[in-house]
Amino acid sequence: MRINEFFSSFIKIHILHHCLNEEIYGVWMMEELREHGYKISPGSLYPLLKQLEEKGLIRSRIEQLGKVKRKYYRITPKGKKELTSAKFKLKELIGEILN
Repeated sequence: MRINEFFSSFIKIHILHHCLNEEIYGVWMMEELREHGYKISPGSLYPLLKQLEEKGLIRSRIEQLGKVKRKYYRITPKGKKELTSAKFKLKELIGEILN
């Protein structure tokens, strides 16, 4: 499924949120997003992760698990600032919309 730009922003915030609490990896993130109603394919998620990494918001490391390589992602200080800003703006918007 190709995600539109509007939901892409929500997904990016969601990714940053989870990268703040723990390292994440793609398959886990797809399952997490699915629990929130987002049906995102690897072909949509992995480019988002790459984009976040290229912007310096997350960083990755590769771990070899037997024959399987897994890429783990964690938020960067720049990503934390971006997430804090996004949360503030979301709270402000939600407050305006719901009042």
